[in-house]
Amino acid sequence: MGNRPSEHSDRAWHELTAQQALDALHSTPGGLDSEQARVRLQQHGANRLPPPQKRGPLLRLLYQFHNVLLYLMLGAALIAALLGHWVDTAVILAAVLINVVIGFIQEGKAENALNAIRDMLSPHAMVRRDGERHEIDAEQLVPGDVVLLVSGDKVPADLRLLSVKNLLVEEAALTGESVPVEKSVAHCRQDAALGDRRCMAYSGTLVSSGQASGLVVATGADTELGRIGAMLQQVQALSTPLLRQIEQFSRWLAVIILVLALATFILGTFWHGQNPGDMFMMVVALTASAIPEGLPAIMTVILALGVQRMAGQNAIVRRLPAVETLGSVTVICSDKTGTLTRNEMTVQRVVSAERVLDVSGVGYAPEGAFHLDGQLQEPDHALLETARAAQLCNDARLQQDAHGHWRLHGDPTEGALLTLALKSGLDIQALQAQLPRSDAIPFESEHRFMATLHHDHAGQGLVYLKGAPERLLDMCASQRLADGSDAPLDADYWRRQATDLAARGLRLLALASKPAAASQRTLNFSDVETGLTLLALVGIIDPPREEAIAAVAECQQAGIRVKMITGDHAETARAIGAQLGIGIGLPAMTGAELELLDDRRLREVLPGVEVFARASPEHKLRLVQAMQDSGEVVAMTGDGVNDAPALKRADVGVAMGHKGTEAAKEAAEVVLADDNFATIAGAVREGRAIYDNLKKFILFALPTNGGQALIVIFAILFQAVLPLTPAQVLWINMVTSCTLGLALAFEPSERGLMQRAPRAPDEPLLSAFFVWRVLMVSVLIASAGIGLFLWELELGNSVESARTIAVNAVVMCEIFYLFNSRSLLGPVLSREGLLGNPAVPLTIALCLVLQLLFTYAPPLQGVFGSESMSADEWLRVLLAGVTLFVVAELEKCLVRRCGLHARPT
Repeated sequence: MGNRPSEHSDRAWHELTAQQALDALHSTPGGLDSEQARVRLQQHGANRLPPPQKRGPLLRLLYQFHNVLLYLMLGAALIAALLGHWVDTAVILAAVLINVVIGFIQEGKAENALNAIRDMLSPHAMVRRDGERHEIDAEQLVPGDVVLLVSGDKVPADLRLLSVKNLLVEEAALTGESVPVEKSVAHCRQDAALGDRRCMAYSGTLVSSGQASGLVVATGADTELGRIGAMLQQVQALSTPLLRQIEQFSRWLAVIILVLALATFILGTFWHGQNPGDMFMMVVALTASAIPEGLPAIMTVILALGVQRMAGQNAIVRRLPAVETLGSVTVICSDKTGTLTRNEMTVQRVVSAERVLDVSGVGYAPEGAFHLDGQLQEPDHALLETARAAQLCNDARLQQDAHGHWRLHGDPTEGALLTLALKSGLDIQALQAQLPRSDAIPFESEHRFMATLHHDHAGQGLVYLKGAPERLLDMCASQRLADGSDAPLDADYWRRQATDLAARGLRLLALASKPAAASQRTLNFSDVETGLTLLALVGIIDPPREEAIAAVAECQQAGIRVKMITGDHAETARAIGAQLGIGIGLPAMTGAELELLDDRRLREVLPGVEVFARASPEHKLRLVQAMQDSGEVVAMTGDGVNDAPALKRADVGVAMGHKGTEAAKEAAEVVLADDNFATIAGAVREGRAIYDNLKKFILFALPTNGGQALIVIFAILFQAVLPLTPAQVLWINMVTSCTLGLALAFEPSERGLMQRAPRAPDEPLLSAFFVWRVLMVSVLIASAGIGLFLWELELGNSVESARTIAVNAVVMCEIFYLFNSRSLLGPVLSREGLLGNPAVPLTIALCLVLQLLFTYAPPLQGVFGSESMSADEWLRVLLAGVTLFVVAELEKCLVRRCGLHARPT
């Protein structure tokens, strides 16, 4: 049984005091008794999320038949079978089944995002019941239970905290906050953002340090996690732009084919007096000739090749059409932490009493130096003392793994301080041995600092502190100068510097010290309340990736707008955005400001905002929908469960593979193995190349169908013998698509691909110029097929022989037209044009082998009614192909000179 909606589920628990929350749920700090828990479990249901609905394999297979072109082919096969044309029926059904199997495989895994969210729930919980501590199955939790938390626990339900001791909770998966959040029991404003509700601990988040007790206020589907799961279930995943274009193209093509087939049948039967059965087989041949049976197969192959290339660039594609969608995006909405930034806190600025130093290097690797106004500075006495304080007043550890990567064990802010100490040249192990710790005051939210007591081997004592600048300023009486001497504290100077650092989006820490007596072996609050010397302020930030800066610039050059949507604070988001080239000179918008706008006003202001801060899951989803409503094709990146609804709704969702939650990965179409925004830019480039190749294939394949359709229409209008049987038509379509068309899947990307603007989302698959090219080549192919067919009959040869030459003429024209199709307007009479794609000669060789088998192999002669050909007949077929090639190249030359096409490829 899943969780049912509770009458308390919409209550703003964070605005209530702890006692008010207890009273509202009729509970006490000692928890519920067993009978109360049993009754409430029946009332509210188990603390678990309802399972998602899935589509079974059989339904998925049957769904592949839901295609208007396949309906036409199945109808043609049924009537052909009723007329006893079994070979034609078998060939048509084989083409249908090939497409259905490919589509079934292509669909991939079913949606598992809701399962991934369910797996985030904690399996066990420590509660107070009947006045005693009990460990129970977390599914048995009910509103009113009192849960006990310790470091390393996963929060099992939404809790209103009753007591805390040094509690830090990792909420990045839920809120996007880049560092663990310090919790307290003080109630918040009703309109506080999710990340600012310090008195709450939410289901699925992780206790990184400290202890706490909390009142269960929501379970199962009523939790923030459950609310996101429900939101995810309601979000409708959109079809990709390419699939929408293909679907629209298919509908129009089906209507045209049906109208043409019906008109042809009526014309032949009632005007020319043809036998209805014979006339129907002509209509079947016309239908088969007009349908591009190989399009789904080749589209799958082109997308699959793109998937392989992208996997080599750390982008794992979970759903094939997403490969091309990346190439059509007009907006990329990116999370900040870990995607645009390194997710490794770094000290970027050290402010001392006499100077401000910039610190180079990013991440936890101790690579970097200190600079004053751009000039390299060697560590002096004051800086070394600051580095010693940063290293000794610290509980984190940095270790280098076997691959040379530096790994942090502990709090990210403390990791940044350790790296600062290493950059100054300190030997951490030697310093710890020289000044071992005697005692410590751990960080607590009430006093907002940490202090440690150390003694050297001569017995001299030293106290180091780190904490909030405003707290330490009240405790300090002096400040350390560059030469090591002390001077009276200039509080105004430090406050100005703190304001400047905060305006740059940096997190601030102050470092201080104080001598201690040799006999002092314990550390109390009274020992550090006064008489401290302020050493420095340090500004810490999660810096942007260098490669992300270049990737953002590349996307912007390609006409793609990059927007940052993060749960972090506005100042931090604005500062990181400026370093990345996002939102420079534009205002940032917070989630609270977004809520004040209606949908119409939001669409109006969106073009002028690129940085969104303190964004909740609803905000992210609403932003994506608003951009889509404005006609944008949106890619969304994220790593937390809070990102899952927006990832699913976006045209293409991109999840982080290394640090992302399973919920995010399952909701997304693409997973980045390296969590790097730069990989997205590479995927966009690949997606654009894929779309180019798809257009080239369609431009290559449609004239084949058009030429064959014209051949059949000619036979009907002039009451001639059918030059191509339905089976021969399907042979041509499948052979040319699966051999010649396949070569276009391997076309290399063209120059200037990322200098183009994104194509318009409503751009049709076939432009007016494309339609002209298809008609022109269709007429040339039809002329070759009809001309050689009639010539053969004029020479007194059999209909089977004439049909064999017609089939080979159409295929030969396609072989030569393949070279023309490698470039829409560019000439191909060059080494690059003829040999630039190694797949072209290979597929031509394979196609020729198949045509030789079609012409000379007895089994195929029996199936398709073909006959052997002489050398002079092959020469005529060859000349037909050469003629088409020359005419197509002359047409491209004329278009280039007259400038009739705007964008060459």
